[in-house]
Amino acid sequence: MKFVDEAFIDVAAGDGGNGCVSFRHEKYKEFGGPNGGDGGRGGHVYAVADPNLNTLVDYRFSRRHEARRGEHGMGSDMFGAAGADVTLKMPVGTIISDAGTGEVLHELLVPGETIVLAKGGDGGFGNMRFKSSINRAPRQKTPGWPGEKKSLKLELKVLADVGLLGMPNAGKSTLIAAVSNARPKIADYPFTTLHPNLGVVRVGPEQSFVVADVPGLIEGASEGAGLGHQFLRHLQRTRLLLHLVDVAPFDEAVDPVAQARAIAAELKKYDKSLYDKPRWLVLNKIDMVPAGERDALVKAFVRRLRYKGPVFRISALTREGCEELVQAVYQHLHARRAQEQPAADQDPRFAAPEGGKDPA
Repeated sequence: MKFVDEAFIDVAAGDGGNGCVSFRHEKYKEFGGPNGGDGGRGGHVYAVADPNLNTLVDYRFSRRHEARRGEHGMGSDMFGAAGADVTLKMPVGTIISDAGTGEVLHELLVPGETIVLAKGGDGGFGNMRFKSSINRAPRQKTPGWPGEKKSLKLELKVLADVGLLGMPNAGKSTLIAAVSNARPKIADYPFTTLHPNLGVVRVGPEQSFVVADVPGLIEGASEGAGLGHQFLRHLQRTRLLLHLVDVAPFDEAVDPVAQARAIAAELKKYDKSLYDKPRWLVLNKIDMVPAGERDALVKAFVRRLRYKGPVFRISALTREGCEELVQAVYQHLHARRAQEQPAADQDPRFAAPEGGKDPA
């Protein structure tokens, strides 16, 4: 399935049905009267967050979505039926905004969450609504109200706990394939990854986290070089960034330290809040370096980069060091979740007294 993370759609709710003017005419009935029913409500347009979807490709070529209008009222006190609703399934993490003003209207963050995109118009009143003691035979009715019509922009930001960041061919796809169930395309040329990939990393029973692999970022991306910044939005909801660096490039003229600095600079240009997220340094392809030279290489790299955060050296190909990285990431995420969750209120019946001793 093609990955599409942006789409524009037009939604139109159904108009309400018109009210009816009718009078009771039955044989052998002395007293008639108004019996025109109300019109039916127009159909709503809903959006629901579907955890089984991960792309907006369904809305790239299907832009117009209309709900049915309500039926008109009829005689014999018959109200019109409501118009059929339309439900649009969207991936979790979709941001819905007004296409004209750019105002964010909704965010689908919870699986199964349902919101109303466009409300259907109310039905009009029939003449039975206008009957009174001084107006025994009303001939008034009202038309149905029009339904809402909107032009919307859909933007998908994937929900992941960890994001992989780095130059093309740094080994991001190899790493996500080594530690998770994702199977991205892996090749020996730049920009193998053309769209984000998600993988679930299983640490233990009921212990897991989601990692996102985005296309490689290069120097000058803010000016449109490479794939630009168009996929960095998928890292904005992560709690941790892993900055992968190829410490053994094939081209000896390439400086890994300069590449790491360029990635950090491009990240800061794109979004300062994304730049301020916790970012760990992961030195990949350490298997290409002789065992006796690895410690010196890592120390020199960190010293030149002036980096003071956690540093991991791994080989995504041989999976050396990957288990230690996964365990450290899970512990960090577990601690972050514990901090974000509010502390449960303690039952006053079991609270310790002010003296500090539990009651005997």
